[in-house]
Amino acid sequence: MGALFNYLVARPIIFALVVVVALALLPLAVWLDLRHLSDVALRRQAESLDAMITDIRGYYAKNVISRVMAADGNAVPSHNYHTIAGGIPIPATLSLELGDVIGGRGENMRYRFVSDFVFTSRDPHRLDPFERNALSTFRADKSGQMPHIMEVGGSLLDRQIRLAAPVLMGEACVQCHNTHPESPKRDWKVGDVRGIQEVEIAQPIAANLLSFKYLLAYFAGAGLFGAGFATMQWRQARVFRRMNRELEETNSFLAAISMKISKYLSPQVYRSIFSGERDVVISTERKKLTVFFSDIKDFTVTSERLQPEELTALLNEYFTEMSKIAHEHGATVDKFIGDAILAFFGDPETRGTKEDAQACVRMAIAMQERMTQLNQEWRRRGIERPFQTRMGINTGYCNVGNFGSQDRMDYTIIGAEANLAARLEQIAEPGGIVLSYETYAHVTDIVRARPLEPISLKGISRKVVPYLVEGTLDAGAEPASAVINEYSEGARIFLDIEQISEGERERLQAILGKAIERLQRGRTITS
Repeated sequence: MGALFNYLVARPIIFALVVVVALALLPLAVWLDLRHLSDVALRRQAESLDAMITDIRGYYAKNVISRVMAADGNAVPSHNYHTIAGGIPIPATLSLELGDVIGGRGENMRYRFVSDFVFTSRDPHRLDPFERNALSTFRADKSGQMPHIMEVGGSLLDRQIRLAAPVLMGEACVQCHNTHPESPKRDWKVGDVRGIQEVEIAQPIAANLLSFKYLLAYFAGAGLFGAGFATMQWRQARVFRRMNRELEETNSFLAAISMKISKYLSPQVYRSIFSGERDVVISTERKKLTVFFSDIKDFTVTSERLQPEELTALLNEYFTEMSKIAHEHGATVDKFIGDAILAFFGDPETRGTKEDAQACVRMAIAMQERMTQLNQEWRRRGIERPFQTRMGINTGYCNVGNFGSQDRMDYTIIGAEANLAARLEQIAEPGGIVLSYETYAHVTDIVRARPLEPISLKGISRKVVPYLVEGTLDAGAEPASAVINEYSEGARIFLDIEQISEGERERLQAILGKAIERLQRGRTITS
């Protein structure tokens, strides 16, 4: 049965056809049962009526015809006709005796003639409440138009109908009853209610229950089918609940794992891998990228002055802030190398070479501005020599993709153009940004830069002209920072203009004036 249900459910068209056929069979089953029930009822009624008529004919032949013939036509109607030669039953006696005949043959039918005025030689009739009520109702009806009274009763498994009709006195009946010596009443009139004749028909429902064999068979089959289908659905629901539970656990596990993995990959690479755009196989391609390289000036010296825990917190804060800016500008952060950051624009997402170069330069400027703010915060926290960053940017063709082995690989870039970005960073001053000409050519409309002396770099055969970024040309550029934070060997300048009072400004202006004067004369400042 389970295999059949699985077969039907697995094929929706077949299952739908089975349901349609089942629904179509329901009215057919009802029609067949109603036809069968009608046949049975008609057969029973015909058999009962045939038996009653046969008995009535026999009664009439024995108690009327034969007695009339035996008396040579001198029949005498009497209630005790059995004791009189040539006696025949009067109508009341006939009704009483016919009741016994019909009741004995009718099975589910009963006929009875009852009255509250019986001859003195007979036992009084016992009337039930229905019969007494019928008599009083008929006698109270002066119009004589009430044909009958009906009562429907029974129990859960059978029904019965009782019908009572009045028996009215005719002229011959009045004459007989008013003169008969055994009559209990001698003032009868034509039309008086002598008694009632009662017909009772019982219909046992339980006996006809099996007449609905086709419908019961249909319901039994439908019940089995429904029970089997419900059982199968319940089993499948349990399986689905278990699968959903396992799937939720697996999804939660994968979500947690993917969140952990995302910490080791740039957002662009993470999205391309988990969206299926990039396969995790060893493969590279050559693309024109804008490469960004930065590191911290004199990081070793700074780290010697800090405890390891403090240095770790400071470095993590630095990387967090720089990564946030890189993500905002669309950079792919390749890796952190000690205190250095390697990032690039152009893969896996690109907006074009020029747009990539401009986004990279804007990112570098935003990083240096953020470093100025961080230096203020770090100084307030007691860091005497905060980090100073140098940045180099170059645009050119690199090999980008997955490098490594089948078991472990790294998404990165290689090539001379990437090395050039690292060399440009090394010649930059703390807080400075140095561009190659290839990058500068794409950003001339957004930054001010001046060329430096051509330099020869290790591993690069040609002379390279670096460009130092001095400011931006953006129409909506924000005003210069109110903080001046510069230092080099033998000099350290930090001014927060907004924090200096008016009196202190005058004193500092005098000190700076003397410093400028001595610098111009080339004299050494002594304490």
